[in-house]
Amino acid sequence: MSFEYIQKLPTPDEIKDEFPLTKELAAIKKTRDAMISDVFTGKSDKFLVIVGPCSADNEDAVIDYVCRLGKVNEKVKDKLIIIPRIYTNKPRTTGEGYKGMTSQPDPEGKTDFHAGLVAMRHMQLKAIEESGLTAADEMLYPENWGYVSDILSYVAIGARSVEDQEHRMTASGFDTPAGMKNPTSGTFSVMLNSVYAAQQSHSFIYRGYEVRTNGNPLAHCVLRGSSNKHGQSIPNYHYEDLRLLLALYNQREIMNPAAIIDANHNNSNKQFKEQIRIVKEVLHSRQLDSDIRGLVKGVMIESYIEEGAQKIGEGIYGKSITDPCLGWADTERLLLEMADLV
Repeated sequence: MSFEYIQKLPTPDEIKDEFPLTKELAAIKKTRDAMISDVFTGKSDKFLVIVGPCSADNEDAVIDYVCRLGKVNEKVKDKLIIIPRIYTNKPRTTGEGYKGMTSQPDPEGKTDFHAGLVAMRHMQLKAIEESGLTAADEMLYPENWGYVSDILSYVAIGARSVEDQEHRMTASGFDTPAGMKNPTSGTFSVMLNSVYAAQQSHSFIYRGYEVRTNGNPLAHCVLRGSSNKHGQSIPNYHYEDLRLLLALYNQREIMNPAAIIDANHNNSNKQFKEQIRIVKEVLHSRQLDSDIRGLVKGVMIESYIEEGAQKIGEGIYGKSITDPCLGWADTERLLLEMADLV
């Protein structure tokens, strides 16, 4: 056989029983979920900031970082809603490289999904407890949703997953916002089709069951830039891109039209310092046009304690081992400036 069965993994219920969400933390999540939902439905004019490391590789550094966000959140909470990026699954373009804490809890160690699920859940719960903030993660593997369904407040569907039917149908069962990124080709229609699909009810096979979902009215677009046939980055955060997306939204029967702008990836050509300028341009576009202000609900920023990136094994505390990130000093300054600009 081509498959080698390594170990039987615990079910989502078994992991949740081992690391339960307490009543106190559940109350924090309920409040946060309502606040975030109100932004997407238009009841609130607060601005979402999904910010954090490219990949959450180390619990101590991630908790340190998220606690720093919690302190800033207290200063800006009248204008911003900060959602920490605690991304525990890392997509790889070629299939090689570190794939995130869920599969490899020790970046220098071997793959161990059992230990990874435990490490991921422990870190997410500790982050809520110590910072008061519930987090965002990317749903790289649809079958893993059950392990985090009670602790996340935002889920992203990546550029390489957004065309996949299983991802779309699973997102239709989320009770949290699902950000559908534009594909690497940049085609808006693919992204909008994904949003529409995620907002519909579906029946399908999931973890050995026949299931039915109600549809997710908080599914929305995430603009992350694209690449052309020569591999060159093409940004899509400019004023004209936002007007085009709004026009395409208006041609479709999609609930709660919304967009989040990813300031890194192909929008910045992975030049992490450019995220500062990109965020400010997006905020300027919102100031110029009330329709764009109503459409653009937030931004994504890749940020960690130390700026840039390092190779696995260098051991620099709080520095990304995947894509380069904005450092903490720049991040804190940007968040405080954003509160004045929104």
